[in-house]
Amino acid sequence: ALVMDQRLVEALRTVLGNDQLDQAMVAEMLSLPGEAYLTEISDVADVEAIHTAREFARKQLADSLFDALWARYQANREVSKTTPYVAEAEHFARRALQNIALSYLMLSGKPQVLASALEQFEHSDNMTERLTALAVLVNSPFEAEKAAALASFAEQFKDNPLVMDQWFSVQAGSTLPGGLQRVRELMEHPAFTLKNPNKVRALVGAFAGQNLINFHAADGSGYRFLADLVIELNGFNPQIASRQLAPLTRWRKYDAARQALMKAELVRIRDSGELSSDVFEVVSKSLA
Repeated sequence: ALVMDQRLVEALRTVLGNDQLDQAMVAEMLSLPGEAYLTEISDVADVEAIHTAREFARKQLADSLFDALWARYQANREVSKTTPYVAEAEHFARRALQNIALSYLMLSGKPQVLASALEQFEHSDNMTERLTALAVLVNSPFEAEKAAALASFAEQFKDNPLVMDQWFSVQAGSTLPGGLQRVRELMEHPAFTLKNPNKVRALVGAFAGQNLINFHAADGSGYRFLADLVIELNGFNPQIASRQLAPLTRWRKYDAARQALMKAELVRIRDSGELSSDVFEVVSKSLA
């Protein structure tokens, strides 16, 4: 059974309660290593175990530190609401701690946290806070509020391609079940096109590179999806095709079953016909 070391909980409770500390440092101390990093430092990465352990740790910290996180979130958000956005270190630090507190708090599923996330989403005067609130909603179980926030964000920023890239990435990175299906649906969105490298990176790159629990589904569906896409991209943009291949080339990091599935997709790409030199080089080196 998984157990959280209470010394860590108490240490974080102490730093959260000390408003003399640098807020950027406190935010950093609350940040757990990402799943991609934990995979990188594993000899053989157990996708499910890494995801389960990290989510367990987040939930334990969220539950144990709820009151301290809530107090800090409200205090920081109050300042954000009454202070115009300024690109200065102190302001960055305040928002960083406010935003990581919100992401922990939402794990409680409490109505007051949902209300705060919606308030931050609707009334922030800067993209950092709006996008964090959107990401927190996207990773929450509140389906109606999530759909409404995504729709209003897309409506507001539909003419800003760089901001829409963020909108795609936030959804592609959601570790909730059904990740591949969400990505397939987003590929049908009018703002998405395979012809635009930024869009491919924002959606497909974020899914395969960051959403490990969904991309590495045990049935190999994520690998098949990426291989199909690489084969298609190879025809008109070999550079982006070769870059999107990277997650499949890391097959040695995983268990035997996943290794076999990933290698099979690399072989399928290799044997798919006229490959560009970019894609052929990446595939052949990986299989060597």
